[in-house]
Amino acid sequence: MRIVAISDTHARHRAIPDVPDGDVLVHAGDMTSVGEPEHVQEFNAWLGELPHPHKVVIAGNHDFPFERAPAAVEPLLTNCIYLRDSAVVIEGVTFYGSPWQPAFMDWAFNLERGAELREKWDLIPDGTDVLVTHGPPAGHGDVTTGGDGVGCVDLMEAVLRVKPRLHIFGHIHEGAGVTEEGGTRFVNASSVTERYKPTNPAVIIDLDI
Repeated sequence: MRIVAISDTHARHRAIPDVPDGDVLVHAGDMTSVGEPEHVQEFNAWLGELPHPHKVVIAGNHDFPFERAPAAVEPLLTNCIYLRDSAVVIEGVTFYGSPWQPAFMDWAFNLERGAELREKWDLIPDGTDVLVTHGPPAGHGDVTTGGDGVGCVDLMEAVLRVKPRLHIFGHIHEGAGVTEEGGTRFVNASSVTERYKPTNPAVIIDLDI
């Protein structure tokens, strides 16, 4: 299975330098600037133009209506599988998606570190092959330009428990890249730079199934 991972397109999806074909396209959140419905509609139209037979999408901290008025915006995503603390099985591979991240200012899908976030990560089922979250786990793709590691410790503990083959996320634009630990490949798939320039290429991951 060829998985093509992108994230944090912030309504600049059409300017991404290249989105290669594959079996599953994964978008790890922040499809909009600040949740504008017209951005959701345009993003959905763009998804419909892509050749991937399966598209998996979660929301991010910029996608406000997906937290505050989900009934109004979730139906706009007709060209993908939208996950919010839920899973889908594609060709025998289990994808689980969740939009939450440690609280930062007044963004969407904010939860306090500790018990609040652990409650969400405890929902990740054993047997998950591909975990998709918006925020990074501690120690992987989570270092800001200021040198601070801002990933979630409890999310990393959940990854070590579940042992997915692949963990895709974004949120920290400057952390884009691929790392590995404990049999899991970690992909910060942020498509834009810290200055919101859509110059980062999509990440391709081939999974044996």
